[in-house]
Amino acid sequence: MMPRLSAHMTVMQAAAQRAAKRLLRDFNEVENLQVSVKGPGDFVSQADIRAEASIREDLEKARPGYGMLMEESGASGSEKWAWRWVVDPLDGTTNFLHGIPHWAISIALEKRLADGGSEVAAGLVYAPVAGEMFWAEKGVGAYVNDKRLRVSARRELKDAVFATGVPFAATSGANRLAFARTLSVLMPQIAGVRRFGSAALDLAWTAAGRYDGYWEMGIKPWDIAAGMLIVREAGGYATDALGKDTVAETVVAANPHLHAKLLEVVADGLAAGRG
Repeated sequence: MMPRLSAHMTVMQAAAQRAAKRLLRDFNEVENLQVSVKGPGDFVSQADIRAEASIREDLEKARPGYGMLMEESGASGSEKWAWRWVVDPLDGTTNFLHGIPHWAISIALEKRLADGGSEVAAGLVYAPVAGEMFWAEKGVGAYVNDKRLRVSARRELKDAVFATGVPFAATSGANRLAFARTLSVLMPQIAGVRRFGSAALDLAWTAAGRYDGYWEMGIKPWDIAAGMLIVREAGGYATDALGKDTVAETVVAANPHLHAKLLEVVADGLAAGRG
């Protein structure tokens, strides 16, 4: 039975659903969008900007005073925030701009801890084309719409399908080398590797057991903050390259049987990339 949504999650889902309506209209007219280039292989469109503005408006109205960390506009609000929204209004922009229906909205809520650190208290990844709302709150569990999520139960690498993000033009040389090393070690041992182009959905699908694990290097907080919590609340592990439960530039997520194995290969790859 799905638990009753908290006030925070109610706000988050409503903001995501409102922004999704305009994104879906834009997606159906993607050839008319004006696109500017932020960097090689990294695009921003009117759709991103409008979606972020919509989400910001709804979150600020519901919770004035909360901090913000958003993909397009960066950090805002007090540096001494007690709560902070971490938002990617359109994860999978390149898919979106090519008419590929695999993209999502990601919203996480970060809580400041007494020791000065922070933790993600709630997160959602909403895939409007598929009509799937992946969401989790710390200690409550993970769900897609009203269905409880659990990570896969596969134990052997030979049976596993992993997701990843393939480096593109803006990726650092060290991360390209690290990725190549990791992939070359994994490929002979596993059932397959998938690259679908949305880190947020890669994590959500790992939580749903569709993937057995996921790794990526050179990632941003707004891409993975929500998804990492969803994986953990679905019974999996989602860590940085050192195995710590922190949002960092490398993410490694998998079910409990495969996480340590994947983490070892990724760590070795990163060491090789550093030379």
